[in-house]
Amino acid sequence: MVRKVLIVEDEPDIARLVQSHLRDIGCEADIAGDGATATELFAQGGYELVVLDLMLPDSDGLTLCRTFREQGGYVPILMLTAKTTELDRVLGLEVGADDYLTKPFSVPELMARIKALFRRVEAVQQSALAEPDSPESIEWGDLRIDSARRRVTVAGSEVELTAREFELLQFFASNPGRVFSRVQLLDRVWGYNHDGYEHTVNSHINRLRSKIEQDPSNPRYVLTVWGVGYKFADRVN
Repeated sequence: MVRKVLIVEDEPDIARLVQSHLRDIGCEADIAGDGATATELFAQGGYELVVLDLMLPDSDGLTLCRTFREQGGYVPILMLTAKTTELDRVLGLEVGADDYLTKPFSVPELMARIKALFRRVEAVQQSALAEPDSPESIEWGDLRIDSARRRVTVAGSEVELTAREFELLQFFASNPGRVFSRVQLLDRVWGYNHDGYEHTVNSHINRLRSKIEQDPSNPRYVLTVWGVGYKFADRVN
């Protein structure tokens, strides 16, 4: 199966390098060197992944990421950027990027990230075809997770989550009371295990809490287990 990928990168050497390695794993990749071209190509549809540079000559990756997300449908987005501050990483994830890799990057790590995103998409598609008697929703207190529709409500009000935030919440809620380290969450939810990227888990959990918790500083659902990691609160009758 050939996967279609959009590379949004204004440095031709980097764009061609990524395109070449994507071909090696059976992907067909288009290159857009600016935001206008990227928007036009993305609107045509059919892409299964976007590799998106944060800095472009006529736009920026954050704006493009928002634009892609607003067009509906879920296409995983991997950001590439020379910016390295925590704020830049959080902003990229906040607007809907699924992963974040800073330049200079190693090609093996980039390919590992891309393969992990493809695996996550496949897992979501397979879960949608799960047996009819499998639970389609998880409820705890005021929180309801509709797995089939990928919809979350708190006290009856819908909460807008990114694809990764939803997967993280669903994973936690499916394993109530079980403690997971940041490395385990990277492996189980993100699909890869890289030392030094635990901040990605922290950023996602902080944003998730801000959306589902009445008091994020005193959470009811996603709890911190100091010195170990995180867990979803034990179920109650």
